[in-house]
Amino acid sequence: MPNQKPNFLSFYKLLCFVLLTDVALVASKSTIEPCSNSDSCNALLGYTLYTDLKVAEVASLFQVDPISVLTANAIDISYPDVENHILPSQLFVKIPILCSCVDGIRKSVSTHYKTRPQDTLSSIADSIYAGLVSADQIREANSIDDPSVLDVGQNLVVPLPCTCFNGTDNGLPAIYLSYVVKPVDTLAGIAASYSTTITDLMNVNAMGGTSITPGDILAVPLSACASNFPKYASDHGLIVPNGSYAITASHCVQCSCGPGSRNLYCMPASLAVSCSSMQCKSSNLMLGNVTVQQSSAGCNVTSCAYSGYANGTIITSLSSSLQPRCPGPQQFPTLVAPPTYVTRDSVFAPAPAPQSDGATTATVPKTSTVPSTGSLPGFPPGGAPFGSLSNASTLMNSAAALPAALVIYLLAKLISPLSL
Repeated sequence: MPNQKPNFLSFYKLLCFVLLTDVALVASKSTIEPCSNSDSCNALLGYTLYTDLKVAEVASLFQVDPISVLTANAIDISYPDVENHILPSQLFVKIPILCSCVDGIRKSVSTHYKTRPQDTLSSIADSIYAGLVSADQIREANSIDDPSVLDVGQNLVVPLPCTCFNGTDNGLPAIYLSYVVKPVDTLAGIAASYSTTITDLMNVNAMGGTSITPGDILAVPLSACASNFPKYASDHGLIVPNGSYAITASHCVQCSCGPGSRNLYCMPASLAVSCSSMQCKSSNLMLGNVTVQQSSAGCNVTSCAYSGYANGTIITSLSSSLQPRCPGPQQFPTLVAPPTYVTRDSVFAPAPAPQSDGATTATVPKTSTVPSTGSLPGFPPGGAPFGSLSNASTLMNSAAALPAALVIYLLAKLISPLSL
C-alpha cells in the first residue's frame, strides 16, 4: 500500500502544525468574563511605565482623568503642579477604567492611541501598553490587513482587559485589577501581595493549577468599599479599593476607603470650583459630619452622608442609629508623595497591596485641599468558579495541557522517514 506513507506524513505534519500553533497562541493567557448586557463597572489596570512620563501623559495614554490615576494609587494630590510630576520608568501604577460588555465579553474599548514614527503593533502592545494587549488584538480591533504598514498619526483602538464579576468577591465588595504576570511572579506571591488567597485567585481565573506564565493576565480581586447610589446618579456604582480615594461630583466630593474598611466615607473636597449645597436637609450637619451621644442604651450616631450626584446636585442623606458602642475616629488611607524613583521591590515583585503597612492610624487626609485639576470566551476546567462569581471565566489554555514530549515525538517522526 504505497500510498499510505504520504497520507501518514501529511497527517503528522498537520497535527504538529496545529499543536505548535496552539502552543504559540497560549503563550500568554487572559481571564475572560462573558457578558450579555450593556452595563459597565469600575475596574483597574496594572500598568508598568515603559519610560519616564508625566502623570498627565500616563492618563492621556488611557484617556482618563490624571487626578483619578493619583487617587487610585493614594498619591498625595495636594502637591503643587502634581499633574506634571514626572513618574519614573518601570513604576507600577493602577489605572482606573470603565469596563464594558463588548461582543459578549468584558473589555475596555475607550482607549485610543495615535501612532508615531517607528511604532509597530508589537511595540505598542508590548512596550507602550506593557503587555496589557497583544499586537493581534490591536490588529483585529482596527481591521488592519497589513500590520507591517502603519500610517503616522493613525488612530488605533486599544482593547484592554477587564472584569466586573458583579463588583463582588465571595459576596463582599471588590474591584478587579488586570495584572500582567512578571517573570519572577508566583501565584502565592501575587496572592500575598494583594491580601487574597491562592484558592481565590484560582477560582476567579478558573485555573486548573497554580502554574502561571510571564505575560499571563490575571484578574485580581481587591477588597473595596462600595457605594449604594441611585441608578439616576452619574456616579452610580462607584467603588473604591482599600487604601485609596476617588474624586467625584465634578471634583466637589472626595470618597475614601480606609484600611480594612468596607464602608465608603465621603467628605467635601475643597476645590476651587462651584459646588452645590452639601448640607443635609433639616439639619446643621454638612456632608461627612458625624455626631455621637453616649446613653445608657448605647451610642446615638447621626451622620450626613453622600448619596450621589445627579443633574449638578450633590445628594445628601441624614441618618440616625443606635449602636452598641460609639465609633472611633475615621480611618483614612495613608498618602504617599508623588514617586520620583523605583525601588527594586517595585520592579521585581508584584505591585504593593492596596493596604500599605502601618496604615492603621487615624489621620486627616491632605486631599481635603485637592487641586483642580481577541478573543472568544473559553470554558473553565471543572465548572464555574464558586463564591460570588456567577459567570464562567477562563484562562485560554486549550493546548497547554498537552505534554511537550508529544510534540517532540511527532517532530522526530517527521525527521526520520524510516519510522514511518
